[in-house]
Amino acid sequence: GGEGRCSGRLEVYHNAVWGSVCDDHWDISDAQVVCRQLGCGAALRADGNSIFGAGEGVVWMNRIHLWDCPLSLNNHTDCSHKEHAGLTCA
Repeated sequence: GGEGRCSGRLEVYHNAVWGSVCDDHWDISDAQVVCRQLGCGAALRADGNSIFGAGEGVVWMNRIHLWDCPLSLNNHTDCSHKEHAGLTCA
């Protein structure tokens, strides 16, 4: 994890299961959306390569863009646990 609730590995709760988010296409614009949803300050970093540690289990999101688009959540088996997204908000 990170320091506090506004920094760390990004996970999504779907169908009563926590899952990770793959870092493919993950960028500062996506992190900005997440920081805003968490009620944190502006996004300072959009991290990849599981720098906050690898998650376990399902990977709910892959190749994401979190603005103005619907997104289906599926278990993405083509994303390893070394590719999880993280972020740091102000």
